[in-house]
Amino acid sequence: MRPTTLFLPLALLLSCSNAERQPSNGSARQSSDAAYALRPDEAAPLHFDRLYQSYGVEGCFALYNLQNDSLSLYNPGRCERGFLPASSYKIPNSLIALQTGVVSGPGDTLFWDGKKNWNDDWNRDNTLAEAFRVSCVPCYQLIARKVGVDRMREWTTKTGYGQLDIREDNIDTFWLQGDSRITPLQQVRFLIRLYREQLPFRKEHQRTVKQIMLLEETPEYKLYGKTGWAQPDGRNIGWFVGFLETKGAAYVFVNNVENEQAPEGENGAFQRCRREIAEKILNIGQN
Repeated sequence: MRPTTLFLPLALLLSCSNAERQPSNGSARQSSDAAYALRPDEAAPLHFDRLYQSYGVEGCFALYNLQNDSLSLYNPGRCERGFLPASSYKIPNSLIALQTGVVSGPGDTLFWDGKKNWNDDWNRDNTLAEAFRVSCVPCYQLIARKVGVDRMREWTTKTGYGQLDIREDNIDTFWLQGDSRITPLQQVRFLIRLYREQLPFRKEHQRTVKQIMLLEETPEYKLYGKTGWAQPDGRNIGWFVGFLETKGAAYVFVNNVENEQAPEGENGAFQRCRREIAEKILNIGQN
């Protein structure tokens, strides 16, 4: 059975929030201004300690109601800390690739260089949409090299996407290792603007990226998202970020998780928990 409502405590919290705040009147300007001024101290609190502990991780969760511009947070202090974006960066990387003409559309082919990778899905040619779906690191490294340092800096600065350390010697790894950082709240701001097509990219490119983010569609909801996984200093850092559309409502969500890195090949539970925790909170999927 696939429930159609949010996790019960969260549903009650959001219904109270809806009662206290009037929905947006549809003004893009007003919605945009509200979205950029996220205030953690005014956010509704979420309580999911036991859920995160059951997976053996620490983490945080941010939920933004796009109808009434309300923010709810679990572990708000962590929501303001910076982390490597890892493969969640494939979202802006795709937008930049489309905007700069490095790729022309979701069906454009990114050719395999013939080097064997641990993931068999990466050992072939992939379209942009396929590369996004299988999180093909070599494909997006190719994109980054073609975009180049100057244009990558230009567009990440224009979008306000975190604090990224982009140089010639790390152009194809800066989101995976090193000093680049983005906070969960910065992810929320970026995703709000993407959902509303208010980023400084052509609207058609924003629609394309939203479409390739679509993970699951049922009669009750649509789930859009991207995972990310980095391993700095012996730690696992994980992301699951995206949008949830239900009947008459839409939300931006960001899940950030962390634990001690397990031996190679034994991090499967961590990889799964990125999405599973979010689905339990949102009360969707098989949970």
